[in-house]
Amino acid sequence: MLRIVTILSLFALAMFAAGDATFEGKRDLNISAIIMFFIFIAGTLGITKWAASKTKSASDFYTAGGGISGFQNGMAIAGDYMSAASFLGISGMIYLSGFDGLVYAVGFLVGWPVILFLMAEKLRNLGKFTFTDIAAYRLSQKEIRILAAFGSLSVVTLYLIAQMVGAGKLIQILFGMDYEYAVILVGVMMIVYVTFGGMLATTWVQIIKAVLLLSGVTFMGLMVMAHYGFSFEALATKAVETHTKGQAIMAPGGFISDPISAISLGMALMLGTAGLPHILMRFFTVGNAKEARKSVVYATGFIGYFYLIIAVIGLGAIVFLNSPEGAQYFKDGKLVGGANMAAIHLSHVVGGDIFLGFISAVAFATILAVVSGLTLAGASAISHDIYAIVVKKGMATEADEIKVSKRSVIIIGIVGVILGIAFEKQNIAFMVGLAFAIAASANFPILFLSIYWKKLTTRGAFLGGFAGLITAVVLVVLSPTVWVEVLHNKEAIFPYKHPALFSVTVAFVAIWFFSITDKSARAKEEIESFEAQNVRANTGIGADGAVAH
Repeated sequence: MLRIVTILSLFALAMFAAGDATFEGKRDLNISAIIMFFIFIAGTLGITKWAASKTKSASDFYTAGGGISGFQNGMAIAGDYMSAASFLGISGMIYLSGFDGLVYAVGFLVGWPVILFLMAEKLRNLGKFTFTDIAAYRLSQKEIRILAAFGSLSVVTLYLIAQMVGAGKLIQILFGMDYEYAVILVGVMMIVYVTFGGMLATTWVQIIKAVLLLSGVTFMGLMVMAHYGFSFEALATKAVETHTKGQAIMAPGGFISDPISAISLGMALMLGTAGLPHILMRFFTVGNAKEARKSVVYATGFIGYFYLIIAVIGLGAIVFLNSPEGAQYFKDGKLVGGANMAAIHLSHVVGGDIFLGFISAVAFATILAVVSGLTLAGASAISHDIYAIVVKKGMATEADEIKVSKRSVIIIGIVGVILGIAFEKQNIAFMVGLAFAIAASANFPILFLSIYWKKLTTRGAFLGGFAGLITAVVLVVLSPTVWVEVLHNKEAIFPYKHPALFSVTVAFVAIWFFSITDKSARAKEEIESFEAQNVRANTGIGADGAVAH
């Protein structure tokens, strides 16, 4: 472990020594940013070493032994959810499009009541390590786990791309490092955290990051509002005067102009939240259903507050970066690093080099925390769902399962780096929106119906789930985002950027149809076993408890 930390530190130091932010073509070394980066990296590696000493079993590795409190888990969920897409992507969208950028903030938030009232308690009572445990509770293990693993890995991959792009751009801006090296650095750090510390290290990195991020955005919001006498109206008025689109930035329809796209995006963000594997996995880290419900309440409060501040930061970026003093953040008429870096540049305006260093370290922490959670969720799908249950038919030892999981972390990290480099030009909030669409189409319908619909069968879940997953993936590929912008074709085959309205509908209809037409003996047994599942889902009788360390 010490050898890896030393190599990593030397690698990072060599990279950072190359230079710093490119403002007006200059490369000045930002000492405060470098110091804060190393403080954070040293601190989190210390946490990882401590967590590694506590991680003895599969339960410890996947769920921190179920010993996290509701408040801690709520803060960790907020840390996991307040990703680069939220901080950098949404503020960048508001900077570009004004009011319409808030569509993502609202969509990301409104999924939480669904989880609170419909999912949290039952997830904790029915599951063990992954959300697939719930879907496979009374259905065939093999088919359901294969399907859920494909769904989880699809979501994790898209989500991971967004975080890698955000990280690469951030470090490129601050240290003058090549984008490719920046993405590789994040991938190496992520692999170290998850491989050695598991869920316990990931949880505490997420908690620390959430506290730092909330503190940082609060300061930014206060500094922006202080310039306008703490009047949001005055800030919005100035933003309208400053932005090239004028009054149009306060009107809906500039970013999403047709009803189908608006409904589709809304469905993806709301239902996708309840289908994100790395978020659902967090409900198994608490001791009981009561703590699971507490987690959601705390997380919703923190996340809601965060998005209110992001609206202020986005408008602040419009006002300050488009002023004469903001010219230093532009090169050849374009914002250095693109719109994703609007919040980072604003931090320099309101707090100087020291605060730029702080908020940059926090943004880096944000990305590392999220990619760690994503990687762990993806690795658990491979090791627990595919290897332990499908391949080994439940006969794998914990040591073998953890070994496979750690190897999976390395593979996912490498794939994340490669795709992060390939998708460099994409807006990260938009990329996360696509991940949500797949989560809403493949994971949510099966999870929801397995808990609440008695007549769900393995055949219905398997065929319907794959129908939703394949529809979502195919429509994403055929959409303008990939077909035109990435693959450089002239015209998209599927005209809408957001597929959820179509793919979620396909999933629910297909699951319903293939379930009610399934008259097999196995289907009859699965329907009859719903009552026992329902009792455990609502009472928690038989659920796994916390592990004492």
